[in-house]
Amino acid sequence: MNIFKKRSKEVLIYSITGSRKISNIFSAFIILLGSLGLLLVAISSYLGMDLFLFSEEISKFPFIPQGATMAFYGIGGLFISFYLWWIILWDIGGGFDIFDKKKKKEVCFLRWGFPGKNRRIIKKIPMNDIQSIRIITGVQERGIFTRTLTYESIVYMETIEQGFIPLTRIEDNLTPPEIANRAGELAFFLGVPLLY
Repeated sequence: MNIFKKRSKEVLIYSITGSRKISNIFSAFIILLGSLGLLLVAISSYLGMDLFLFSEEISKFPFIPQGATMAFYGIGGLFISFYLWWIILWDIGGGFDIFDKKKKKEVCFLRWGFPGKNRRIIKKIPMNDIQSIRIITGVQERGIFTRTLTYESIVYMETIEQGFIPLTRIEDNLTPPEIANRAGELAFFLGVPLLY
């Protein structure tokens, strides 16, 4: 999902949201709370004391096997939650799409990866390699008990050497008019044909 778009006559910049989404923050928070609850139940069963005000039965659980199992799942949940929080903090997958017609005459895709020597992932494509902007629509079947067909469109940039490079993602939740506007704006800006 794009937070902002900056445009001038010669430069077009799209901001790409990586892992800093409301759904990721919500799931990391819920997993953290659940794992802390499991650890509290395990500690309560280990001590044989009631740490909760609303239940006396939790402290009656034997530590082996119920308390140990709760501790195992609580620690596992903490690891998963901390991993999700680090991914959100580092903004994995976030970055920019920069279309520069003036200075460098290239398209630059910048994404943030995990910390290390390859934290910045940069892909540069010369403007003269771009052949077209395409909207490709796929039909996807969803559901277990009821079959639902959904039509999902993705905007691609077709290049000579790299092939098709996706410019939007399914999880961006763009409506068909927004996808068409994005593709039309890019095709007009780059001076290439828009194909369906």
